[in-house]
Amino acid sequence: MLASGDTVIWLQERTPLGIFSPKVLEAIAQAMELQVIPEGKTLVTADTPPEALYIVQDGHLECETSNQNYSALARGFLPGEVINLQELLLDEFAPFTIITLNECHLWTIPADKFRGLASQYPEINQAFSRLLVQELAEVTSALSYEQERAIALRPYLVTKAQRGIVGTSRYAVRLREQIRAAAGDRLSVDIFGEPGLEKDNIAALIHFSSPRRREPIIKINCSILQTSGVDLFGRAGGKPGLLELLGEGSLILNNIQELPPELLPAVAQLLQTNTYNPVSRPGEPKAEPRTSKVKILIVSEKAQSIIERQVGHVIKVPPLRVRKADIKAQVEYYTSLYSRARGLTKPHVTPEALRRLQAYDFPGNLKELKNLVERAIVQVGEGKELTEEIFWSAEPKKKQFRVNLLNMYPGLRKFLRSDWWPDRINYGFTVAAFAFLVGVLFIGPQTRDRNFGLILFWAWWWPVFLFLFPFLGRIWCAVCPFMIYGEITQKLSLWLFPRQLKRWPREQAEKWGGWFLFGLFTLIFLWEELWDLENTAYLSACLLLLITAGAMICSAIFERRFWCRYLCPIGGMNGLFAKLSMTELRAQQGICSATCTTYQCYKGGPQKGEGMETDGCPLYSHPAQLEDNRDCVLCMTCLKACPHRSVEFNLRPPGIELWTTHVPRSYEVALLFLLLGGIYLHRLPEIQAWLGLNFDLTVFWQHTELSLITLLVPITIPLAAYGLTKLFNFGRKPKTFIELAYGYLPLVLGGNLAHYLHLGLAEGGRILPITVATFGLNNEQLPTLVAHPAVIDFLQGTTLIFAVLLSILLTQKIARQPIITLIWQHLATIALAGSMWVIIVA
Repeated sequence: MLASGDTVIWLQERTPLGIFSPKVLEAIAQAMELQVIPEGKTLVTADTPPEALYIVQDGHLECETSNQNYSALARGFLPGEVINLQELLLDEFAPFTIITLNECHLWTIPADKFRGLASQYPEINQAFSRLLVQELAEVTSALSYEQERAIALRPYLVTKAQRGIVGTSRYAVRLREQIRAAAGDRLSVDIFGEPGLEKDNIAALIHFSSPRRREPIIKINCSILQTSGVDLFGRAGGKPGLLELLGEGSLILNNIQELPPELLPAVAQLLQTNTYNPVSRPGEPKAEPRTSKVKILIVSEKAQSIIERQVGHVIKVPPLRVRKADIKAQVEYYTSLYSRARGLTKPHVTPEALRRLQAYDFPGNLKELKNLVERAIVQVGEGKELTEEIFWSAEPKKKQFRVNLLNMYPGLRKFLRSDWWPDRINYGFTVAAFAFLVGVLFIGPQTRDRNFGLILFWAWWWPVFLFLFPFLGRIWCAVCPFMIYGEITQKLSLWLFPRQLKRWPREQAEKWGGWFLFGLFTLIFLWEELWDLENTAYLSACLLLLITAGAMICSAIFERRFWCRYLCPIGGMNGLFAKLSMTELRAQQGICSATCTTYQCYKGGPQKGEGMETDGCPLYSHPAQLEDNRDCVLCMTCLKACPHRSVEFNLRPPGIELWTTHVPRSYEVALLFLLLGGIYLHRLPEIQAWLGLNFDLTVFWQHTELSLITLLVPITIPLAAYGLTKLFNFGRKPKTFIELAYGYLPLVLGGNLAHYLHLGLAEGGRILPITVATFGLNNEQLPTLVAHPAVIDFLQGTTLIFAVLLSILLTQKIARQPIITLIWQHLATIALAGSMWVIIVA
């Protein structure tokens, strides 16, 4: 219990009643009684007349109210607080209920006694009136400042975040975690990413997820800031800037890359030290720095190094093309949002439409996706489905010139997914037919006019599959007997000797495999020429068996088809010519990255949905990662395994990969020119006649030397042309030789086809009588179908002409330079074609 003098001093120093004179305070002190109120007791009840004046000596109290008019006044009471003073003097009801939070000691003056003191001492009412006037002036001043502040901030105000981060991909989860971390402190944030990612909305999410969510947040486009910085930092002794008006709010600096260079040091200082200098007028000293409590949120398309070093958080917003798994959720969100806003029934998005959207890369990101969805809903009208056709513009650039044949011809999809392709063909026919053919070559007549095996190999197989390359690429490899026997060997060896097959030595194979098959092809060319394989049946059989043996040995050692991918000489040629094909097997990268989690097309696995059980791609090629046709044998294993309908068999511009996604390889160029030399090697007698040479080809070493020279000489023409191109470049730097060399590919294919057309059209039609003669029977009455020599010449010449035109066109596409800069290569192409015309057609 305080003495009366001490009580007066305590009232003067610790309570708002210190405005009264000592005489009044003495009277109040004498009227006070000390009360102890237990915890949880209701001291004042809202909307009732106050029972007493309370002065808190010790303890804590809290008020609560359901009245919206007084919701802002709800607060706690600490020692020294006076309760019910205004209500007693103005004869009002208590605005809220007050409850003790712990045991409280209160000085109490009953209501009647306090009203009596107020009547006895008019000073109480007068002092209270002065206090109200002072508070009103302060409130008016504060209200004026808030109005000025609101007017200044209103043009830039961000009222809410549009949405959270939609999706469940790892990118979406990480982005949400980064937003939570950035919202948890006062450090500045740098948010950057491609256009259309709604980065300013992410900045708003950070603000509205933080403890300062009730403070204002504004967005300023950096391109409109004055170079002086006065609108941001204010003027010394004058108008306040946005930083001062914001207080403890948040500031979004949008498009920081457009910030005037003059402001960059000041912004860097603000980020580093949270201080800034108001702008001084010319001639005035530099203003003192001020501290800012504003949280800075920087938005840009690219990270700025000087800014990135100063901020506390850096958030790189991933583009939509790497978040394909979130597209379905985004589309559902946008359709719900748009339909609800316009009172429409939400349409269903078909799986085919989703696959099309997931296959698109969305250069405009979320903004483009939103526009596509909204436009689709408008287009569909009263329809209940958003189909694939509605999203007509969602087509990636590399798909713009493709037509998926599997969609156009469902019967083709059914056939390619059936057991017929290629297993029943391979194991029901090819495996036996190949063994029979090799047997006929060994034990049958040895010349081409009496052994149908030689006719099939040289007069049918070569021209037919050379002709098919521009249409179906490596289609031969899907039914190739070499790999069939390799697979049989692999399965049989694993059954007899269970073991783990070796994994591919990929690095060494990528480095040396191409050169191995180049060397093997060179030996095959020499063997063919020196030992006359075209007219010697058992040697042709040996060639087939040697290639088969390579496939069988590699299959017994390595998993899948190591020989086919890296070492097979026929496969190397097929892969090279397949680049010119007008068809391709690919998969939609968006669907594979968004939907697939098993990669069964690549690794193999059990049946899943419509995906069949397979052992995976025999060449370890993922269809979504294919950039050219070299590593696809069209076995359709991926088409059978895929449960998401991602795999496509596309019609495309022939050879488009050679000027778009192609990666040149030196060993491929070497093989290309080896195949070019092979055309001349096949026509060695014609070359001798044309040049007037008289080498004796019956002498082995002389024949060998001439064959090697014939293989090597043709490459000197492209090399000389490239040297002249570099010398006379017309001010333009030419591409590398191995890039431009692929321009000769149509000519090489056309030259080989022109050579074998003679065998196919002149001898291929004698297949029936030669087949009968193979078994020693009379063949005189059997029909033949042989083209006239003039027809053969016409077709050979037409083939060469088209090959020249396509080579020139392809060279232009690859080089992307004016025709005058490539004139030497075009002349070399014409010269090579002219020499082929002389030795093949003429």
